[in-house]
Amino acid sequence: MRTYFPKKGDIEPRWFIIDADGKILGRLSTTIARILSGKNKPTYTPFLDTGDHVIVINAEKIVLTGKKESDKIYRSHSQYPGGLKEREARFVRAQKPEAMIEEAVWGMLPKSKLGRQMLKKLKVYRGTEHPHEAQKPERIEVAE
Repeated sequence: MRTYFPKKGDIEPRWFIIDADGKILGRLSTTIARILSGKNKPTYTPFLDTGDHVIVINAEKIVLTGKKESDKIYRSHSQYPGGLKEREARFVRAQKPEAMIEEAVWGMLPKSKLGRQMLKKLKVYRGTEHPHEAQKPERIEVAE
């Protein structure tokens, strides 16, 4: 018996659209990460990018449970002494809510060239408008 491996020509990526309005950040992110990596397909292969494209709209309406709005801290460092920047989730949501979803999904993808390639297929938008209507994205409902 031979093991089937999909080839570049066999993989046809589809486009999905997810509305983040009222969805919990972590649960939404796991669903997105599974779609981006291709784990929802029978042709999943760990070392190939068999995933699909995901469009997330209404990123500013994402829900954080508990006291995460004030307790969750996003950190970044400039690699210079004293260059640590810390921001609470409520400030990140006010300035750039797309970053909350992108960072949560990136934490669930492999930290390699393949993971970066998967993350490029994620498009996050603040409102309901997006420029990907030509791809005819399918709507997906995510459990709350």
